[in-house]
Amino acid sequence: MRSVDYSPFYRSIVGFDRLANLIDAASKAEPSNGYPPYNIEQLGENDYRIELAVAGFGDEDLSVEVQENVLTVSGRKADRPEDEAPNYLHRGIAERAFERRFHLADHVTVEGAELKNGLLFISLQREIPETAKPRRIEIGNASTAKTKTIEGRKTKAA
Repeated sequence: MRSVDYSPFYRSIVGFDRLANLIDAASKAEPSNGYPPYNIEQLGENDYRIELAVAGFGDEDLSVEVQENVLTVSGRKADRPEDEAPNYLHRGIAERAFERRFHLADHVTVEGAELKNGLLFISLQREIPETAKPRRIEIGNASTAKTKTIEGRKTKAA
């Protein structure tokens, strides 16, 4: 396995610590086995949906959690007693336990999850706060600068 040293990036970027940590974590992540298959769909400018094919799993077998911008979907079938276990002649539907993680961007929230026809739909929405939205800055003119008093003496405002 090849390893990459990202320390030069840490020295030259300011304010992008989270991005650098994500790149570092992604490079160390173990390869995924591809189960269960999934789609990520953009429904609108700020609306997204993740679809996971979870055939054979019920509501009680699935878990959807969000912690620190990481969405974790896991599934585990309850063990059946030996006398209730089916005797398969062919077993093509995988019911093995899984855990799949999705790294969410800042300001993306999970709105809900729904299980329908063997697909788990997870609705996501990006909500940009007012402080993060672009704002117009007025440019002052030196000829219209007002005088104001600072510590008992008059000065020209910058």
